[in-house]
Amino acid sequence: MRESVILALTAGEPAGIGPELCLQLAAEKRDSAVVVVASQPLLEDRARLLGLDVTLHPWQPGMAPRKGAGELSVLHVGGCVSLQAGKLDTANSRYVLETLTVAANGCLEGDFAGMVTAPVHKGVINEAGIEFSGHTEFLQELCGVERVVMMLATEELRVALVTTHLPLKDVPAAITPERLTQVATILDADLKTFFGIEQPRILVAGLNPHAGEGGHLGREEVEVIEPTLEKLRADGLQMVGPLPADTLFTPHWLDDADAVLAMYHDQGLPVLKFQGFGRAVNITLGLPIVRTSVDHGTALDLAGTGKADAGSLHTAIRVGEQMARCLKAVNRKAPNNRKATNKENFE
Repeated sequence: MRESVILALTAGEPAGIGPELCLQLAAEKRDSAVVVVASQPLLEDRARLLGLDVTLHPWQPGMAPRKGAGELSVLHVGGCVSLQAGKLDTANSRYVLETLTVAANGCLEGDFAGMVTAPVHKGVINEAGIEFSGHTEFLQELCGVERVVMMLATEELRVALVTTHLPLKDVPAAITPERLTQVATILDADLKTFFGIEQPRILVAGLNPHAGEGGHLGREEVEVIEPTLEKLRADGLQMVGPLPADTLFTPHWLDDADAVLAMYHDQGLPVLKFQGFGRAVNITLGLPIVRTSVDHGTALDLAGTGKADAGSLHTAIRVGEQMARCLKAVNRKAPNNRKATNKENFE
């Protein structure tokens, strides 16, 4: 029998599709134990707008989440000023960040086994005067860890990033031996912990076209990436590369790989999203908690129409549950070392 785990689900930007994706979970009876962390009036308003018959049950730690058709457990967070679908309001920004804080703290305190996040709108949060580059960096600071790794995954492909939300002009300087070493080490360890891969084989993309062409198309590979990978290999990590990014995403290379490590956001993610958009999941590695997310944005044009597709959310919940079970198994075996190798299969 599968071990029961409770996940927190943040509803994201109030004007976007996040609230209705959460409500769609109540369409039928389900196995997942999920608590929506959001404004209850927001969910009630969106349910009325969409004509959904959903009963929202207030939840507090120690309670079993409702799983029946037409039922949803909610941990209410106040401060949502505007409930209007499709129209951003900077006044909601602090509420959005509070939902993330409540969910993450609930994970750290053991009330939740992990958290799943619906999309937020980075622009409106920054327009409110709050510096915010994304969930990944926000949770990194909240959890007090030095480095986290963004990884998106489908059933067929996993792509992790050395740099995330940086302007392209800032990427080369950010790829340092220290950063690359940290990211690769976290990726290797968490593929073991959360995915049951005893010795991960990781393909590493070069930064420049043709992986620098031996230094003729850029020096980053020669001066930073190759020496760092050599040291990692000496430590026992299976790091293959640097490889030209335009050819590593082919069956010849991917068939024997467990993950790809791309140097920047738009080097790896367009390939993954083309391959599996709508059924992919965003995973934050390196945290002391489990965090997964949908692979799409707030879709303001779809908010309130009832046309939003919850496929990616269902995937994020399923993967979050599996990761949480794996982490619990690791902690039982080695409670003082969360990075111990997990030999259970990741489903």
